[in-house]
Amino acid sequence: MKKLTKEDISQEVFDLYDDYAHNKIERRQFVEKLSLFAIGTLTLPSLLSFMTPNYIDSILIKPGDPRLKSAFITYESPKGGGTIKGLLSQPTGTKKKLPGIIVVHENRGLNPYIEDVGRRAAVEGFITLAPDALSPLGGYPGNDDDGRELQKKRTREEMLEDFIAAYEYLKSHKDCNGHIGVVGFCFGGWIANMMAVKIPKLCAAVPYYGGQPTAAEAEKIKTPIMAQYASLDTRVNEGWPAFEAILKKNKVEHVAYFYEGVNHGFHNNTTPRYDEKAATLSWTRTIDFFKEKLKK
Repeated sequence: MKKLTKEDISQEVFDLYDDYAHNKIERRQFVEKLSLFAIGTLTLPSLLSFMTPNYIDSILIKPGDPRLKSAFITYESPKGGGTIKGLLSQPTGTKKKLPGIIVVHENRGLNPYIEDVGRRAAVEGFITLAPDALSPLGGYPGNDDDGRELQKKRTREEMLEDFIAAYEYLKSHKDCNGHIGVVGFCFGGWIANMMAVKIPKLCAAVPYYGGQPTAAEAEKIKTPIMAQYASLDTRVNEGWPAFEAILKKNKVEHVAYFYEGVNHGFHNNTTPRYDEKAATLSWTRTIDFFKEKLKK
């Protein structure tokens, strides 16, 4: 059987997966609707398999990479979920204090892709912390479907407190110079925007396809922002003009990039929504932005 590629899949399937991934439809509805696209050799099992994240073959910086010290730690989040687990990563052999980056997961907990992103940022010369907001519920359960169900049991406002607490933990870490930014994806993009609202001394925020703050919240932002958007992601993109108008009015440094012809989740290299060109360019821009804004 011919191996599927994303060119074999209609945009309607990607839109359907987006609805499922963002809890607009249940798995049963997703499978039922997906079955309508199973025609000829394009079977339902092959479609389901193709759309499911492939973590085993997609990790770029593997655990145990000799360039890094990377280990799970816990920190306290008294206004959030209590004790939170996170992956702390930093380059080996570095004697000077490093700028820090909080890495925020999507709506399914700290899965292998986000752990990998934490390590990717660390090899660029940062100390990174990738928390798991599912910690109070036992942590990421090992698959994204169950992860989404668990995350629905917490409020995003409470989880925001967990990431603010991560900022405080990293800022006081002996190997951090106190200059900290945040990068987040989807739900994590909203968290990145909201950390800019809540933390006046946050040095930089990079929300990937993240929901925008309310107008009243956006008025509080002073942090430089680099927003990364997918051109096909109309659900999220429609909130940008109003957000940008407030940033412009208040003379907040900001830039937004819209990557043509790509879907929400284009940075996530474990699913067929991944777009290598857009992901690589956006990540280069992200790291360059952090190197500029977090330097001491």
